[in-house]
Amino acid sequence: MKALAELRAALADSHDTREVLSRFVRDNTFPLVEHDTATFFYWDGHPADEVILRHWVFGLESAQPFHRLVGTDAFFLPVPLPHAARVEYKLEIHRHGERRWVRDPLNPRRAFDPFGSNSVCPMPGYREPAWALPDADARQGRIVSFELDNQTWGDRRTVHVYVPYEFRRHKAYPLIICHDGSDYRRFAGIGDVLDNLITRHELAPVLVAFVDGVNRNGEFGAHPKHPDYIVHDVLPALEKRFAILPGAKNRGLMGASFGGVASLWTAWNHPGVFGKLLLQSGSFVFTDVGHHGRGPLWDPVVGFINDFRLDPARIDAQVFASCGTFESLIAYNRALVPLMRQSGLRVRFREASDGHNWIAWRDQLREGLTWLYPGHLWMTYD
Repeated sequence: MKALAELRAALADSHDTREVLSRFVRDNTFPLVEHDTATFFYWDGHPADEVILRHWVFGLESAQPFHRLVGTDAFFLPVPLPHAARVEYKLEIHRHGERRWVRDPLNPRRAFDPFGSNSVCPMPGYREPAWALPDADARQGRIVSFELDNQTWGDRRTVHVYVPYEFRRHKAYPLIICHDGSDYRRFAGIGDVLDNLITRHELAPVLVAFVDGVNRNGEFGAHPKHPDYIVHDVLPALEKRFAILPGAKNRGLMGASFGGVASLWTAWNHPGVFGKLLLQSGSFVFTDVGHHGRGPLWDPVVGFINDFRLDPARIDAQVFASCGTFESLIAYNRALVPLMRQSGLRVRFREASDGHNWIAWRDQLREGLTWLYPGHLWMTYD
């Protein structure tokens, strides 16, 4: 790493270590990225006993200790990564017998999720897509919300609906029901994505209904009531309030992680209702022999996916699936794709050098949405 070599040389020629490190921190962008290696660096002027990289890259040790830069209280760690990788991480600082997880103080890049935020390391081949960012020239849709007194769960829930800019009450539109809708809106910026893609005519104008779970994991994890909630409560309420194009080909489900399970599970239990699925990092864990080893929450999921593998054609849907290569779920997602294709389903599958996070899911929305609901000027990404 050229920058570290220059730092070592500067330290050797100077008696003022603090000044050299201060200048190095001021003049560089962190992590240091050269070719296909990211070098994480930590120095804040206060001695630490140890620094550990904490990340969510399946296949690498999740806790990697930094090396101390000889003769200083600075630390560094080189990590080889794929050219187009994007990694979210934190640092674990050990000081005076205490351990604390922090965002990288030398890196201003952040990614947010329901648990807070992480630091982000983009490699040279990663580019944040312009179509995912707010665009002042895009025609902005709006959110319409209503309260739903549902029979399935016996409670009242709020449903938010994205209505495109061109919406007219006398005109019918395709529909997508999006699981974890609040998180897609807050952390994946799906509102901006929809505005941009519809304005560019890459995506057909669609209605997107955002739903959330009260007991999210329990409800989305192949709970027997969830499909009925979507089909017998949410869908009729939407059809009462909006003109929706008829037929399964105009109705879709989407979700990430357990939201992907909820989408597939609903289509499985009500075949012929939803003809399009967008499944992101689906928690599609299955077993051939033995136990899955992931805890009782996963038991219904594993049972469902084991059944699904025997008859994928039952869902009778067009499927876009994506997953990060840094996820423990990648092998399960890869395994399901050929089974679905062999059963005659139309399937498109994409992988990204990223993990189980909202920006990774955001970055696949363009291809997924426009393939399932192409606009007049849909672009081909193959």
